[in-house]
Amino acid sequence: MASTLLLALETSTTVCSVALYKGQQLLGSSELRIEKSHSSYITVMIAQLLENCGEKMENLGAVAVSGGPGSYTGLRIGTSTAKGLCYSLEIPLLEVSTLHGMAAQVITHTPKPERFLFCPMLDARRMEVYACVLGSDLQEIEPVAPIILNEQIFKEHLQEQPMIFFGNGANKLEELIKDQEQALFIKEVEPSAVTIGKLALKRFEQHLFEDVAYYEPFYLKDVYITSAKK
Repeated sequence: MASTLLLALETSTTVCSVALYKGQQLLGSSELRIEKSHSSYITVMIAQLLENCGEKMENLGAVAVSGGPGSYTGLRIGTSTAKGLCYSLEIPLLEVSTLHGMAAQVITHTPKPERFLFCPMLDARRMEVYACVLGSDLQEIEPVAPIILNEQIFKEHLQEQPMIFFGNGANKLEELIKDQEQALFIKEVEPSAVTIGKLALKRFEQHLFEDVAYYEPFYLKDVYITSAKK
C-alpha cells in the first residue's frame, strides 16, 4: 500500500477535478470550473497531473471515481474515463459517494464533530436536492435520496442535536429554516477529487473494489430524454 499510485476523479458537478496519491501522500491535484468541459479536458488534466508529479500512466495502481449522485453527464464521463483506465492497465476501480466526500471535508475542519449531524446537499433543481444525513464517522443516519425541501424537513433531527448543512443545495434550505438555531450552514463546499482519493485509500486497504465490467454510478434518478419543441 505504501507505494500504491492512486488516481482520483471527481466529475459529479460543474467542477472537474483530479488528484494523485502515492500511498497516503497527496502528490498533486488539478481542477477546472468551466461548465461542460469534462469530456474535453479530463484526459488532458490526468496526463498533465501525472507529468507534473513525475509519474507515468502505467505506474497507476488503482483509480477512484466519485460515484454520485450528481450530474448524469458528468458522472458518465468520470465513470467511462475511470473504467477505460482500469481496463487498459488491469488495475482496481474504487468508488466513493459524492456526498460522503463532501461531508469528509467539513468533518475534518469541525471542532468536536461528534456533537453534530452532517447533511451534504446537491441541487437537483426547483426545490429538490440530493442529500443524506451522516454522523461524524460517515455512517448514514438517513440514506442518500432525492428530497423535496420544506419548512418541516429534518425537524426531528434538529430537535435532538445541531446539524451542519452544506453544498449548493443547502442555500435553498437556509431560506426555509433560517430561524432554526440548531441549523448551521457552511458556504462553498464542493465535491473534490482530493477528498475522493483520501477516502478511496481506505477502501483500497479493505479491497473494496468495484466490478469494472458492470459498475455504474449512482445516478439516483432515471434519465428522461425528450424531443426539442419548436
